[in-house]
Amino acid sequence: MFAWLRGWWTAKESDAMPAGMKLIVGLGNPGKQYDGTRHNVGFATLAKLIATRTSGPGKGKFQGDLYEATIASQRVLLLLPLTYMNGSGGSVLAARDFYKIETNDILVICDDFALPLGKLRFRAKGSSGGQKGLDDVIRRLGTDDVPRLRIGIGSPPAGRDIPGYVLGKFAPDEQAAAEQAIQRAAESAEAWVEKGLSFCMNQYNAA
Repeated sequence: MFAWLRGWWTAKESDAMPAGMKLIVGLGNPGKQYDGTRHNVGFATLAKLIATRTSGPGKGKFQGDLYEATIASQRVLLLLPLTYMNGSGGSVLAARDFYKIETNDILVICDDFALPLGKLRFRAKGSSGGQKGLDDVIRRLGTDDVPRLRIGIGSPPAGRDIPGYVLGKFAPDEQAAAEQAIQRAAESAEAWVEKGLSFCMNQYNAA
């Protein structure tokens, strides 16, 4: 008689996340035409974590793909917004509010053309630096106190338009450095879960 109620309660319990739950967001553009582009290093970093830290399929939620991972014995949410870069904030806001995640427990991973190729930089807060996805996240969440991990993609050559540059793919002689940076970014995101932001800033920003 109460089978439906038990099912409802189980579903509700499965959606509930413990206090201090962390959310890692990889920014990028959906679609195969954007695979391997500079702007999608956030997506590529999350793909590494999904491949190694999840055991089940993702769910289509919050205008994105959502995965549950285990990192350092903690349950962590991994979110790929599918809104295109400039609308990423709506996806992040919906996930944050649904799971009641503290903003300082969110890590946004994105590209940065102001950093040399392969350079990683953690920050606890600050402006978007012109990164449109991060800018939308900051605007939607109503605060710039959003931890972020920027991955350097190198500066555009003189005379090259920025949108065309960031939406382009890495040159053949940049591929190895880009892949290494993405791998290090995935490892550093795991360190953020386990050891916190201050550790990551000291460990990775100087490298």
